[in-house]
Amino acid sequence: MEINWGIIGVGDVTEVKSGPAFQKIEHSDLVAVMRRDAAKAKDYAERHGVPRWYSDAQQLIDDPEVNAIYIATPPDSHVFYASAALRAGKPVYLEKPMTLNATEADELLRLQQTHRGKLTVAHYRREQLYFKKVKELIDSHIGVPRIASLRYHQQPLSAETMQSPRMQWRLNPTQSGGGLFHDLAPHQIDLMYYFFGNIAFSKGIAHNQAGLYRAADVVSGQILFENNVLFNGQWAFNVAEDSDVCEVIGSEGRISFSVFNYQPIELVNEQGVRRFAFEPPAHVQQPMIAAVVAYFREEGPNPCSAQEGREVMRVMDSFAGGF
Repeated sequence: MEINWGIIGVGDVTEVKSGPAFQKIEHSDLVAVMRRDAAKAKDYAERHGVPRWYSDAQQLIDDPEVNAIYIATPPDSHVFYASAALRAGKPVYLEKPMTLNATEADELLRLQQTHRGKLTVAHYRREQLYFKKVKELIDSHIGVPRIASLRYHQQPLSAETMQSPRMQWRLNPTQSGGGLFHDLAPHQIDLMYYFFGNIAFSKGIAHNQAGLYRAADVVSGQILFENNVLFNGQWAFNVAEDSDVCEVIGSEGRISFSVFNYQPIELVNEQGVRRFAFEPPAHVQQPMIAAVVAYFREEGPNPCSAQEGREVMRVMDSFAGGF
């Protein structure tokens, strides 16, 4: 079976990160796109060689040639569009964060189970070689993992950046669920879940220190995993220097790496210090989309299930849901 994709929401993320990959993977093609602004939908289709475009999502879902849906809209519409696709019997690849909050994630999981449909959440770093290497090192080269710590800091956004349309929805909690934390942390928290497995407990605190926008700009959180790994994470979007570092310490060594900058992975153990460098894919979602195509074709497992996406949303809520 060929997977003929339709994209709902052809915004910035689809220009390079994801969109072109659908046309480069075996047994996959992009046959239709949708955006509420008809002129922008038409422009995207013409620039990317897509046969059809729509300004109404239901028309795309009802297109008989479309047999899989990629939803790349802001999170406040994820449940609506995903449920419409599932009701139509079409599998869904859903952008992160999965939903606005864990309550919505529970609702979407129930819908997916009711309709017995396929749904994959776009926590795409799981399938990149860089993070597969990190997992291999954690599993085999540092003994028993004990502690994971993450620090992600950014300088404050400029007034000009905050006024840009591509940023405004991210800073609006009613559309995004929160601010930059909700935009970026799903990748990081999902990786911890991917590395360490089931979560026993999580808690955190969120606050707005700089008052530049409505959402929290500083978040701190802890996770205790069932395998006894303790995670500590800190996110700040109001400080003088940028930082993107994660460290995992085990009984016999440690690993340090970045989540967004692709700095060389550093392994320190009894054999000394080793570094592993990787270039990010030209289209960062392409490895994940390839795994999703295999899953939709019954040739592989679900690379990130709705249940896993829900767990990430539960942690997000435990860190910042009370803000």
